[in-house]
Amino acid sequence: MDLPVPASLGMFADVSGGVYATAMTEPSKELELARSVLTDEARALDHAATLIDERFCEAVELIARCAQKDGTVLVSGLGKSGLIGAKISATLASLGVPSHPVHPTEATHGDLGRFRRQDVVIALSKSGETEEVVNLAAILRQDGLPVISITSGGDEPSSLERVSSVALTIGVGREAGDMPAPTSSTTATLALGDALAIAAARRIRFTDADFAKRHPGGSLGGLLRPVMDVVRFRAGENLPLIDDHLSVGDALKEAENHTGRRPGAMLLVEKASGKLTGIFTDGDLRRLVLGKGGSLDTPIAEVMTKSPRTMRDDAIIRDALTLFREKRQDEIPVVDAQGRPAGLLDVQDLIALKLVRD
Repeated sequence: MDLPVPASLGMFADVSGGVYATAMTEPSKELELARSVLTDEARALDHAATLIDERFCEAVELIARCAQKDGTVLVSGLGKSGLIGAKISATLASLGVPSHPVHPTEATHGDLGRFRRQDVVIALSKSGETEEVVNLAAILRQDGLPVISITSGGDEPSSLERVSSVALTIGVGREAGDMPAPTSSTTATLALGDALAIAAARRIRFTDADFAKRHPGGSLGGLLRPVMDVVRFRAGENLPLIDDHLSVGDALKEAENHTGRRPGAMLLVEKASGKLTGIFTDGDLRRLVLGKGGSLDTPIAEVMTKSPRTMRDDAIIRDALTLFREKRQDEIPVVDAQGRPAGLLDVQDLIALKLVRD
């Protein structure tokens, strides 16, 4: 029995004599459609931003207070809203707010034990009428738990809005591309969830160090590691600190007295205080020797880079990357709070971590 083929599709015979259909869509039309979908979703975000008001601050306060009281933010939604809720929950957890997604149906079939009085609930439903989500929110409100709802909103409050402590809306009616599947609404919900998570993290003073504890692996964790973790050349170990009153030749001899791998630069210090006064690189040496009148008898203080850019020994690798990328500085002296050298960070240290390309 042959199946009917929509008029918008073309029919082609395959090698076995059967018939299949393929969309007769020109590439230019597909590109136009893709751009229109992205534009629709961008407009949905712009409109959602105009709906932000004091209710958002109330929701942030509930989330921050929950985190400070060792509570958990439980996020619930059904279908696509449930998937978006899982991402919102993951973002909250990564930014210092304990959070778990909860399926609304499973919650009413035994998982209500997950909810405690210090917890907060974020309930998601575009229409605000999803029965399972509304029922869960109503039960939890009766138990005294704050409920933050995110719905599309409308002229009249939805059932979910009416049982919520704080009702946030995204104002999305039409989905991108006029398709029935949630697109613009889920994008706006996700973005609003991100905004809640970031604002709550700021409220509880979540720091880079806190983030690093939660992300020890991967490139994110690498960027937030202390810079001294990756410094190979350390003062007092394999990095000589040279008196800035020496000549270039004597400074080189002093540096050669230290065994092991030689760094690509010398750090010069004031002998009395031990504070960094300059840096002299291999490039500086080549320019001195190849330049007119260059001599190893030249006082190194005259040819060193004085007061070079440095970074503190309590900085993180992300700060070093900024210096490497913006200032094109291949060697960065690392100093303590008194300005005394603690080490020398070489760009090769970051290349080895695959944070910088050679």
